[in-house]
Amino acid sequence: MLHPAQTVYVTGFLTDSTQSFGARAWTDRFGDGTPDFLRLNDPADQAAFRRWFTLIAEYQAVRPKAEVPAEITDCASLLRYSYREALKRHDENWFLASGMEVAAPPGEIRAWSYPHTALGTALFRVKPGAFAADDVKSGAFAQFADARTLVERNAYLVSRDVHRALPGDLLFYRQFGQSSPWHSMIVTRVGPDAEVVYDTGEDHGSSGELRRVALAELVDHPEPQWRPVQGNPNFLGVYRWNILRGTP
Repeated sequence: MLHPAQTVYVTGFLTDSTQSFGARAWTDRFGDGTPDFLRLNDPADQAAFRRWFTLIAEYQAVRPKAEVPAEITDCASLLRYSYREALKRHDENWFLASGMEVAAPPGEIRAWSYPHTALGTALFRVKPGAFAADDVKSGAFAQFADARTLVERNAYLVSRDVHRALPGDLLFYRQFGQSSPWHSMIVTRVGPDAEVVYDTGEDHGSSGELRRVALAELVDHPEPQWRPVQGNPNFLGVYRWNILRGTP
C-alpha cells in the first residue's frame, strides 16, 4: 500500500492529446483511494466542474425522454454520465455527440480531461483502500460503479445538514428492504431556489424517469424516508466528489 507521504513517479501522464507533464508524483494525501493527480485543486477548475456537472444533469431532466442517453437508466448511471461528461473537453464534437445546447458554456477544466489520464477510461474507484501505484493495473478503477460504490469509494461526507450542500454535491439514501437500496440525487442549485435532479430507476419492470425537484418539496416529501433531514435514518447525508477534496 502506498502511504500518502510516499511518492511514486510515472512518466507520460497526459492531460490532453498533445500535452505531457512528464514525471508525475502519485500520492493520496487523504487516503481515500483517489490519486492526487486527479484532484482539482484550482478553484477555477472546481467551479468549472461543478457547473458542467450540474448543467449536464439538469439537461437530461428537461430534454425529451427519447433523447436521453440510453445508458441513463437509474440514479447511479445519471451520476456516472454527468461526471464523465463534465470532465471531457467541450468542443464542437462534444456538443454534436451529446446533443446538448448551452447558452453560456462554463470555462474548461485546465488540470486534465477525460479520458487523458494514467487511468484512461477507468474513472471510478471500485476497491477499498488508499491509492497505491499498482492500482492502475489491479482493477482498482473501472468505468462502471454502482450507487454504493460511488458514495463509498468516490465521494466523502460533508454534512447531514442539506443546507450545507453546494451545486454539484450529492444526496445519498439507503432505503432498507428494497432490492436496490442505494439511491442518489444531484444538487444542481442552492439558496432560495435550491433544486435536485435524480432518476427514479426501474420500478417493478417499468422504466424510471428523470425528475427535477425543488429541495423544499423534497424536505416536505409525503414519504418521510425521502426527506433529506437529519432525523431521517435513511438519509445518509450530503456528499462531495473526492476530486474536489481539499486544496493545497
